[in-house]
Amino acid sequence: MVILGAGLAGLAAGRLLSESGARVTVVERESTVGGLSRTVEHRGFRFDLSGHRFFTENKKIEDFVKDALGGDMLDVHRSSKVLIDGAYFDYPWRPANALLHLGTRRAAAILFDFLAERVRRRFRKTEIISLEDWIVDRFGRTFFDIFVEEYSEKVWGVECSRISKDWAERRIEGLSFGIAVRDALFGQHGAKARTLIRKFLYPPLGIGRIAECLRWKIDENNSVLTGTTAVRINHSAARIDGVATRTGDQTTFRPVAELVSSVPLPALARLMNPAPPADVLEAVSRLRFRDLVIVTLMIDRERVTDQTWIYAPQRGIPFGRLHEPTNWSARMAPEGKTLLVTEHFCFRGDDVWTAADKALVEATVASLEGLDLIERREVIDSVVLRIPNAYPVFDIGYNRNCGIIRDYFEEFGNLRLIGRGGQFRYFNMDHAIESGIAAAEEIIAGNPEWRSGGRRAPASAAADQ
Repeated sequence: MVILGAGLAGLAAGRLLSESGARVTVVERESTVGGLSRTVEHRGFRFDLSGHRFFTENKKIEDFVKDALGGDMLDVHRSSKVLIDGAYFDYPWRPANALLHLGTRRAAAILFDFLAERVRRRFRKTEIISLEDWIVDRFGRTFFDIFVEEYSEKVWGVECSRISKDWAERRIEGLSFGIAVRDALFGQHGAKARTLIRKFLYPPLGIGRIAECLRWKIDENNSVLTGTTAVRINHSAARIDGVATRTGDQTTFRPVAELVSSVPLPALARLMNPAPPADVLEAVSRLRFRDLVIVTLMIDRERVTDQTWIYAPQRGIPFGRLHEPTNWSARMAPEGKTLLVTEHFCFRGDDVWTAADKALVEATVASLEGLDLIERREVIDSVVLRIPNAYPVFDIGYNRNCGIIRDYFEEFGNLRLIGRGGQFRYFNMDHAIESGIAAAEEIIAGNPEWRSGGRRAPASAAADQ
């Protein structure tokens, strides 16, 4: 069988299937595995593509990851700030800190709006459609104006009134004003929402170690092909027949009994041969991803901040978020050095995406210097990376388009979609891994001869698996 994509979802599926005895080929277009959850090494410095914390409430997934890493993980305390009007607000929110920076007038306005919204609810039912609706309904208009609007629009590139409420429901699930207050007052003893967790697990050499270790397990009996791109998927009679892949100048056709894909949903549809119906292609054209440019600066200093993340909503600051990997693990930089990783949200083809590396580095250095975080003379090196399809954009109406595309793919009995891109969902790492494991378990359940664990499929069957 073939798995498209060697991100965490594809590798999790590949490891489970390999251990069950299946013949597996994982195809990855990049030169390294991990997808968005990979770690880049540059002259002794290491950094992730934005900071990735591993946290899950699913013991099965936690055990799976710990087993892959051999238990080599750090327990990291989370401490994050949001920079608003020159002041650093704690995130998760703490009342005393917020009151200090907001002042009594703005703090009172937040509380008044929140209470007013509760009263309005009793007399008027408002349909919740957008991110703006969802936040205002739960926290009030003033809270939305101060803490949410500018950052969200910087991240997504569209107005909050056009972002579907689904993003908030999935990303900030379980969070309300009351829960935030209880968490601030009582910490771990109060009600918890996923977004408020204060500790997470992290491999000492970067989040990419998870993918690397999963790959090693697959390569013991099967293969992970990096630098290899899927160029065509042939199908007939509601089944996938095979995948054409290209490595360099060589194209190979791979017959498949099962195909697992974490390829972004629109890209997968465009690979299908014959092509999908017109209504599916129309739906595909309406789905968008937000892209990302990572600008990393290597600093000749032991430490710049003591934070896990710093969020920067202001439009005058070129990046939206930064993190310092050495606050996650001291092994992410040479002794006495550190690095800052900044995330610049964009769409492919816009001014950020097409800017020269030198211009991006200069804008980032100037901004950090203006924030009194670094001095220009301390910057000893830099790396700029462009990451396509980083985040699915949940604009209003996306669900209808996803439904049309998913209905089309569900017709194929031997195709399973996994991961953030493959399912067009805002998955955290544990959700991506979970989707890969679920797909693998479904396949294994239909192949009893693989369940013994480690017994290879017969050689006669290897060609089409």
